[in-house]
Amino acid sequence: MATTEHRADHLTAATPEQPGPGIDRLLDQVRERLDRVDPVAARHAQRDGRAVLVDIRPAAQRAEFGEIPDALVIERNVLEWRLDPRSAARIDLADDPQLWPIIFCQEGYASSLAAASLQNLGLPRATDLTGGFAAWQAAGLPVINPHR
Repeated sequence: MATTEHRADHLTAATPEQPGPGIDRLLDQVRERLDRVDPVAARHAQRDGRAVLVDIRPAAQRAEFGEIPDALVIERNVLEWRLDPRSAARIDLADDPQLWPIIFCQEGYASSLAAASLQNLGLPRATDLTGGFAAWQAAGLPVINPHR
């Protein structure tokens, strides 16, 4: 199964009639404010209890590629509601003012946008895993239930 997350660098730029920066520029803009974490640093932060890894991938991707042990699964469509400390639908972890969520997706694109959204909600430490789950796995870090 091919992932739906990718950069289309080969596509033409937006025409003047199209408002907004386009997805590639938007991605660059949000990444400018993220202190992105590489897989090895994320593993150390998770193991030391300084950060929580948050898997936003859909169930089909987790089933196909595997999961990171002890990562918290919160699918993308409910992420903000679960981690916003003001939300009635928040999880207990959201009440921790020192929360350092490291968001990851399959390849590290959707997670950048998700982390920026969490920062917009007032979680300044929110960031993402550079290269996503694929980079974690490529680094030889622990993975459970890989079906590839």
